[in-house]
Amino acid sequence: MNKEIANHLLTIGAVTLSPTKPFTWSSGIQSPIYCDNRLTLSYPTVRKEIAQGLAQLIREHAPDAEVIAGTATAGIPHAMLVADELDLPMVYVRGKAKGHGKQNLIEGKLPQGSKVIVIEDLISTGGSSIAAAEAIQQAGSTVLSVVAIFSYQLNSGAEAFKEAKLEAYVLTNYDTLVNEAKKGGLISETEQKKLAKWRENPHNEEWMSESVL
Repeated sequence: MNKEIANHLLTIGAVTLSPTKPFTWSSGIQSPIYCDNRLTLSYPTVRKEIAQGLAQLIREHAPDAEVIAGTATAGIPHAMLVADELDLPMVYVRGKAKGHGKQNLIEGKLPQGSKVIVIEDLISTGGSSIAAAEAIQQAGSTVLSVVAIFSYQLNSGAEAFKEAKLEAYVLTNYDTLVNEAKKGGLISETEQKKLAKWRENPHNEEWMSESVL
């Protein structure tokens, strides 16, 4: 499943690898990868496989889940598809409380004491996932785990989840995707080494230097 999903993301252009002309993240980090899993929604076969894969991860790791929660905004459609697949209630968590009306942070019916799964489209540093989990916990429910389509496998993300005492499961990850890209002839061996170097330390731009090869 992890290889299949990785190839889907590459084929439809949801993930773009550019080790020679890196992208700039909002944080200022120079990155050789750009991931936009919202594109998966435009491909019925891909989005169905993703929904089924996420549902299967939940069946395996959290069979007692009672509510599916999506993170705003990219996690919401996938949460809806998964909730439908598992026939479970769904809510979503805003990035911040609404500034009018009831000023809700969590939208939908979340009964006290519910066992919740948080759905993300991707995991980088883990910040949005952990913030959503904390909002759910503060509302009186329990987060069993975070489930996502893709993980950058950054050390900072792993440490953040460990500190938050939160488990995360993904359909595919950075290493798998890079390996599949190399197998498919999308990147060279030299570019694969650059990509591996970036994941070790995204804040260090030495990965762009020829000396790392």
